[in-house]
Amino acid sequence: MSAHVVEVGTELPPLVLHYTREDLVRYAGASGDFNPIHWSDRAARALGMPSVIAHGMLTMGKALRIVTDWVGDPARVEGYFVRFTKPVPVPDDDAGVDVHVTARVTALEDGLATIAIDALLGETRVLGSAQAQVRCG
Repeated sequence: MSAHVVEVGTELPPLVLHYTREDLVRYAGASGDFNPIHWSDRAARALGMPSVIAHGMLTMGKALRIVTDWVGDPARVEGYFVRFTKPVPVPDDDAGVDVHVTARVTALEDGLATIAIDALLGETRVLGSAQAQVRCG
């Protein structure tokens, strides 16, 4: 956690999450989620998606890193909530795609900070209502 005083409005250092098709394959193996929308363009397009999409839980977990990097100890995270609002399409190339994550403290009560997290793919919000509660004291 920052050496500075934590107060409502404190902004956490921004984070860029990078996704490639290789990341999706690795996550599928680790999670056991082999839904073809995460590896087959044909399956994704059959459901109206432009291409393969990243696993929602992968995006959720990676986005929380903005908080765990800041707080320094993941055990200080007492709660985390997100809604999946838009998928993260991952192109079949070497460049991949980036999601930009920002966060700020929105409330402080009894040593517990509530942190609002924004995750954007370009101008598109991919997580909605994302919040973490972190023990500060």
